[in-house]
Amino acid sequence: MSKNGLTMTIVFVAESANYGEGLGNISNIKKMTRGNASQYSYISRQAIRYNIVQQAEWDNTPVEDKSGVVQFAPSATIEDYPEIDLFGYMKTMAKDDNARGGASTRSAVARLSNAISLEPYQGELEFLTNMGLAKRQNLDNGIAQSEIHRSYYAYTISVDLDRVGIDGEINVSKEEKAKRVKTLLETVQYLYRDIRGRRENLSPLFIIGGNYERKNPFFENIVKTDNNMINVDTLVEMKESSEDLENSTIVGVTSGIFNNDSQIKEKLGAVTIAEAFGEFKRKVDEYYA
Repeated sequence: MSKNGLTMTIVFVAESANYGEGLGNISNIKKMTRGNASQYSYISRQAIRYNIVQQAEWDNTPVEDKSGVVQFAPSATIEDYPEIDLFGYMKTMAKDDNARGGASTRSAVARLSNAISLEPYQGELEFLTNMGLAKRQNLDNGIAQSEIHRSYYAYTISVDLDRVGIDGEINVSKEEKAKRVKTLLETVQYLYRDIRGRRENLSPLFIIGGNYERKNPFFENIVKTDNNMINVDTLVEMKESSEDLENSTIVGVTSGIFNNDSQIKEKLGAVTIAEAFGEFKRKVDEYYA
């Protein structure tokens, strides 16, 4: 079987990096509730996609609203625009005298999960005023509150390497396919997010994954933290569950962050984050070669 399933699960730390609809003068972070009633904040996959596309400088795909909805222009193809190659598209055309209309779609080649916090939200609120401006003209204060949560977050990226650069009759060169995937990897390695006057660093502190025969996000939902430690035993169990996983899994960790740093390196064979991304890019070049 061909090793065309590239996947990686990433852990980073961030603070209040995605807000939803507010209530009154309270800004609510996006969060979900588990069965034990604990709430976990999350950064939506759409928000992560936006930052990746922007920082990879792929946000130049033409759009239009001729069909009554803002969408990618029908003339845009994956040959010229990596954004719709990796993240897919839906294009609709209204009926007119020259065309029957209809829709064409491309499912995402690079799939993202939500980045879900690994530590529960405890209801913290930040109290805000605009007193500094109001005092300049002896005006009344404006008062607001904002939910805040600082936590480790985990999300997963999965790429179908055999579908990159192929759409109908279009088939870009192998060099271009490799370049697009490696640009994605480099962007994720140094990803950040601007929100409410802050720049949150979303660079990985821990990463695990590889290029596998099965297109399965093996480590999604099983990477956990407890007492500032990564759940190494669970990951070792998954890693040893098949020969493909055992031989192809790459692990990277930033030293001095997790309390079981030495265990991560000893049991999982972790290298530095930079070395891990270097290995991922080497596997991409190897696949397209």
